[in-house]
Amino acid sequence: MTAVAMEHNDPTSNRSLRLQTLIRLRWLAVGGQSIAVIITALWLQFPLPLLLCLVLIATLALVNTYLTLRFPPTHRLRPPAAFALLGLDLAQLTGLLFITGGLANPFAPLLCVPVIISSASQPKPHSIVLAGLAVIGVTALAFSPFPLPWYPGTLLLMPRVLTAGIWFAIVSMTAFAAFYTYRVSLEASELSEALTATELVLQREKHLSQLDGLAAAAAHELGTPLATISVVAKEMERELGDDPRFGEDVHLLRSQSERCRDILKRLTTLSSESEEHMRLLPLSSLVEEVMAPHREFGIHINLVEKGDKASEPVGNRNAGILYGLGNLLENAVDYAKKQVTVTVEHTAEHVKVTIADDGDGFAPDILMRIGEPYVTRRQKDDSAGGLGLGLFIAKTLLERSGARLRFENGGADRPGAKVSVEWPRALMDTKLAK
Repeated sequence: MTAVAMEHNDPTSNRSLRLQTLIRLRWLAVGGQSIAVIITALWLQFPLPLLLCLVLIATLALVNTYLTLRFPPTHRLRPPAAFALLGLDLAQLTGLLFITGGLANPFAPLLCVPVIISSASQPKPHSIVLAGLAVIGVTALAFSPFPLPWYPGTLLLMPRVLTAGIWFAIVSMTAFAAFYTYRVSLEASELSEALTATELVLQREKHLSQLDGLAAAAAHELGTPLATISVVAKEMERELGDDPRFGEDVHLLRSQSERCRDILKRLTTLSSESEEHMRLLPLSSLVEEVMAPHREFGIHINLVEKGDKASEPVGNRNAGILYGLGNLLENAVDYAKKQVTVTVEHTAEHVKVTIADDGDGFAPDILMRIGEPYVTRRQKDDSAGGLGLGLFIAKTLLERSGARLRFENGGADRPGAKVSVEWPRALMDTKLAK
């Protein structure tokens, strides 16, 4: 249904994580861990394995330094490399928490951070595996033999029920945050791809609309050299017209040059006389141009015009409106059984175009999501598709022109789908726009 073919797979499968972004996050982790350990050991003077903690923090810092020196700032990580680095971050943080109290450590929920980063930027299988490793790490923390650093002479013991509750809270938070991040990233990627397709379609439509101007420009440019050829052909015909060897060729040359001049003259005349007609479209002409390509598919298209035709709005040719209405009509023709009705009405305040078919209409759940990217069916059991990216592009282009769209089903007396597109008249009438 659309002019742009795009794959609708997991959008994170072809996205790469920039190494510099991960390095900066890791330096933030190194700084935060160092401050926490130094405050705990030197200011609060809580007993903890300081040397082992510093070794784990230094390991993360050394890996970060190596990556900074080894790769340029613009380097992007492929999914396996990103998975390895995020897995290293998860292991380092798990080890640091393990020797500082396990789940009793108030920083234990930070284990979900690598999983969230992976969910936002990496393929789903990698994120699932990393989430599984995080669950294993949280479980290991529940059995940590190292006590939470606390005041000397005081042993802080956590009840098993509280430990189990913290374990469940961290695991559920990790799962929820990862799923939420994945969904948001998925929708953002789909929207970005769909908007890119919208821009490409609009550029194509504008390019087609500009071809008449290019033809006129070519006619003007070719006029002078062709006039010279014609003059030379006349002189040659005067001198060699009766020559048995070249006379026929000279006559042919002159006749063809005159034919080219006539063609260019018609192009130039079309541009000068019809330029305003091509640039401005009455509402009835706009609707007819939209309907014309869809009349030969065995579905009767009935046009109902409400309002005085003498007072109809005349607006600038808009490639986005032509494509958007054309796509809506194409969908209606695809799903109609016998007839599609296009109703056009205009008043002093608004302009409205309604496209209704006599098909099965929209499924209730689809009707709620219509206009989102990749909503591909009207009915759940409909395998034909056709209401996915194309409808999103049409809706986006029409809304950019100032229109408001409404999708609904007909009543019991008139089943089928109905789409209403309404503009303020000032946006569709050049006289009011001025």
